[in-house]
Parts: sequence; C-alpha cells; structure tokens
Amino acid sequence: MGTMERRSSKSRPFSRDLEHWLKGDGDKTMAGLNRLFGEKTFAIAWLILMALPALPLPTGGITHITEIITMLLCLELIIGRRSIWLPRRWQGLNVGKLLSGKAGSKFIGFIVWFERLSRQRWSSLLARQAVLSVVGVLVLGFTVAAFVAPPFSWLDTLPSLGVVVIALALILEDGLILLGGIIVGILGIGLEVAVGAALYDGIRHLF
Repeated sequence: MGTMERRSSKSRPFSRDLEHWLKGDGDKTMAGLNRLFGEKTFAIAWLILMALPALPLPTGGITHITEIITMLLCLELIIGRRSIWLPRRWQGLNVGKLLSGKAGSKFIGFIVWFERLSRQRWSSLLARQAVLSVVGVLVLGFTVAAFVAPPFSWLDTLPSLGVVVIALALILEDGLILLGGIIVGILGIGLEVAVGAALYDGIRHLF
C-alpha cells in the first residue's frame, strides 16, 4: 500500500463493490479480500475488522481476534509492505460474516453517507509512504486502546470508530475525513483514560 489507487469520478462507489462482495458467492476470507482489492486491502481490512468493535453492542471475544489482526496489519503498513501478510490460520478467517445480515446493511448505509460527503482533499498526501506509516501508528494506537478497554464498558467504541473513519478516508482518498477519524480516536482514548482514572480514584478512596 505504498500508493493508493486513484478513484475516477466515473468509477463505481466503493460501497457498491463492498456490498456486491458481501452478498456474492466469492471467497470472503482474508486471503480472498487481499486478492480482490489489492493495494487498498489494508484500509478495507481495517474497515471490516474494526466495524464490529465500533458498534455499541455486546460482541464477545471475537473482537479481540479482529483487533489483533488489525494491529498486525498496522505494523506491516508502518514498515512499508504493499500487500498484507497473515499466518495461514488467519488467512482463512471468514470476514464476510462480520458484516452479515442487518449489521452489514446498516454499515453499508454508513459508508454511503461518507461517500456523499467525501471529496479528494489532500489525496496526494495520502499516497506518500511516510504519511501512511504515521497513519499506521495512529491506527495501531487506537486499536490497542480498543483492545485494552474493559469488557462491556463500550469504551472500545470510539477508538474503533476512529479506525473505521480513517480506513474510509484512505479508501475515499479524503484527508479531511482522515482528520475527523483521528479526532474521534483521540477522543475515545481520552474518554477511556478519564473513566479509568475516575474508577481508580474511587477504588483508592474505598481502601
């Protein structure tokens, strides 16, 4: 992903491509995702993997698996890899199931909303490896924050949503949306730290 492929103004919206992939009969594993979307697989993988923890719903332990995979992909992007690498057992992970049913339809609607707002703002910057490496560091930090959030606290929602918005910014090549995603992720970490500090202070006063 050293460069992001340019979107033509006449190209089919990404939301339609993703919806077709989710509803089709093709390979919906991580390996299939990589073959289909090429250099944009990093951003698309982040988008799909972090969509579940971004929802304020009980998701169980599956989110920890998706977060660990996201962290690994961040490290790969930071060092400049152009395609994703995953251990064999994770290559076969059916990521299509993460966005199945009503959750998938609502998420497609979320993407469509961003597509209507997006413009190719500062898109040339998003093609630079140095910028992509910095983005990888930020996404790694937000994903770690989501990973360490206490279960059923919903504190993983905002950091995960920040990753989702950043991924959309890379896919849609919009630097302004990227900035919005970074702000959402930082707010999420701030909320997590504030709640953690308040809980620690409360427990300390009890003893």
